Amino acid sequence: MATYVLVHGAWHTGELFEAVAAPIRAAGHEVHCPTLAGNRPGDARTLGLDAAIASLVTYLEDNDLTDIVLLGHSYGGMVITGAADRVPGRIRRLVYWNAFVPNDGECLNDMVPAHYVGLFDAVSSESSDNSVMLPYPIWREAFMNDASGEEAEAAFNRLNPHPYATFTDRIGLKKNPAEMEIAKSYINCTEDTALPQGLGWHPRLSEKLGLFRLVQIPGSHELCFTDPAALAAAILQAGRD
Repeated sequence: MATYVLVHGAWHTGELFEAVAAPIRAAGHEVHCPTLAGNRPGDARTLGLDAAIASLVTYLEDNDLTDIVLLGHSYGGMVITGAADRVPGRIRRLVYWNAFVPNDGECLNDMVPAHYVGLFDAVSSESSDNSVMLPYPIWREAFMNDASGEEAEAAFNRLNPHPYATFTDRIGLKKNPAEMEIAKSYINCTEDTALPQGLGWHPRLSEKLGLFRLVQIPGSHELCFTDPAALAAAILQAGRD
């Protein structure tokens, strides 16, 4: 049996992965759902990408986790890439679920459309702590487009403001993902419109991994809410030897 570490995306916490973790645990695996620095209750929303990566590395070390399948969702792709660069010996396989794949010197905002960058700049400038919150209409139409309005609203109410520095900080890597000697997988939800289809997740970002296993599944960017069992099955397929 394997050990899975599920790393959440922006505006989320590890708790929001628990419905996905349950079927994976039921299959006999160990599953961890940490919350990254900057998204934990009481954390300063001024924290940056390096702090988020360091918090994940510390979690792996404190729990003595080795030979793990490390999954990152969306923004979480930035963080798992940084962790893999720092502690590659702890990781059996990287799994990116509709996630950003950075090369050395890139930031998350380099990989999103200009209108999103403009929106995030405006929202963060109006906050007192350089945080951003996703406007509900974008969440409803682009992130949870496979849910009812009631489901989308309930999920949105569980989100938290996100530290914008994690989108603008540039990652420092000794090796780009394609050069890492770690097995990789990419899970692509085919109805994910969180990024415009013309600048979609796969193959634009997935191919930055070099050699990788592709798992495609119907669903939106927030399948963790709308069909956690289906997402769990895809994670098991992506993470198997």
